[in-house]
Amino acid sequence: MAIGGDLAIGDVVVQGVQLTLVLVVAPFLTGLVRTVKARLLRRRGPSPLQPYRDLQRLLRKEVVLADSASWLFRVAPYLVFAVIWVAAALIPTFATGLLFSWSADMIAIVALLGTARFFLALAGLDVGTSFGGIGSSREMMFASVAEPAMLMAVFTLSLLAGSTQLSSVANFMLSQHVGLRISLGLVFVALLIVAIAENARIPVDNPATHLELTMVHEAMVLEYSGRHLAMIEAAAFLKLLLYASLLACVFTPWGMAAAGEGAIAYLVGIAAYLLKLTLAGVALAVFETSIAKMRVFRVPEFLGAALMLGLLGTLLLFVTRSL
Repeated sequence: MAIGGDLAIGDVVVQGVQLTLVLVVAPFLTGLVRTVKARLLRRRGPSPLQPYRDLQRLLRKEVVLADSASWLFRVAPYLVFAVIWVAAALIPTFATGLLFSWSADMIAIVALLGTARFFLALAGLDVGTSFGGIGSSREMMFASVAEPAMLMAVFTLSLLAGSTQLSSVANFMLSQHVGLRISLGLVFVALLIVAIAENARIPVDNPATHLELTMVHEAMVLEYSGRHLAMIEAAAFLKLLLYASLLACVFTPWGMAAAGEGAIAYLVGIAAYLLKLTLAGVALAVFETSIAKMRVFRVPEFLGAALMLGLLGTLLLFVTRSL
């Protein structure tokens, strides 16, 4: 019984480390992207630690609420933050087979992201401003294409790995049975497109501007301030980390420790995970500085390409299996 208790306590500690790790590292990933973009544009730019200072500043500020704001407007930031934090913490980062790995299901993560989007869109509509309505309607329009594309990519991965649990998918990708598959390449591009759109990054949206004709995410949260805006910003940081962790877990699971391998293996996994995040942040910064923003009405076509790529990956998988 003592051995089982020790193992249970160890599992809880490791799972707690993952919960804390994603929360602590998420602002740094966003700050790294901003810093690299500034350096590529030959500007000094902010420090990678600037998002931490921004969150601290917002938490100290007083909350200003509109007279027409209901309880939903006040509760939505905390709900969105909690849901995205849970979704980001479920994705295996430095180790597989953790305590909550049974719930790290790709379909469940899509559902959690959809729940956060639902409450954020309702909050944008709650105050009754024109900007909130525009942002919420655009967000739902993009989600109507992004979610099917995400589910199609999940379906393709589940056919390959035989499971929708991310730990099983990561273990399958580490095995020798994967090889070079065109389906995986198509799924990677599809997930990359969805990740760019879901995080409102260039070319879908520019998070550094507040142009009323192009805003999507920023339009929904324009009425927030103080600690409410801090929760929204932290949720946005976690969402970017979530998609980077998802792509790293599925397509580059190297360096991840297995459950029960010990502290040294976990430390190696954490170092590998931080290296992957750094490379992902640099790659995102290079991509955003080398491409222009598209018109907002072209975004459904952009996401439609991700849906077609996911569908094509599934069809190719069936064709190769029948040969």
